[in-house]
This record gives sequence, structure tokens and C-alpha cells, in this order.
Amino acid sequence: MAKLIALLNVIAWSGFWAFGYLALSSGTEAGGQTVIAILLAAAGGAAGLWAYFWLIRHSELTGYAKPRNRAVIHEEETV
Repeated sequence: MAKLIALLNVIAWSGFWAFGYLALSSGTEAGGQTVIAILLAAAGGAAGLWAYFWLIRHSELTGYAKPRNRAVIHEEETV
């Protein structure tokens, strides 16, 4: 499953950069194509972020990567 998510991550980020470039480089006369390219770039970016965070969480849970240093807030500190 992790390899499939990693493949999705690569494809999603590739789509984000490709369609993002098309959206930025399109002229003002291609309004409909620009909107479609922006939507596809946003979908690629969202899928890429989701897959990246899933891979980080999975690698921490399986022991491949050490967990991040996270601050633990106790109730005494918030009062």
C-alpha cells in the first residue's frame, strides 16, 4: 500500500507542476483552459499533500523514520 501511495505522490506532484505551469503561462484569451488547468493543478496539489502526509505518518508508525519532537501541553501549563 505504501508503494502505491508513493506512486500517487509522484504523479500528483507532477500534475500539480505541469498544470500549474500551463495555468500560469496561458494567455488572457484562453480563459476556459486556464480555469481547467487551475482546477487540475489544485487537485494535484491536494492529492500530493495528502499522499505526502500519509507517507510521513506511515514511516513514523513503522519505525522507518524517527517520530518528530512534539511538545506535550499539560493542563497545568494552560491555566
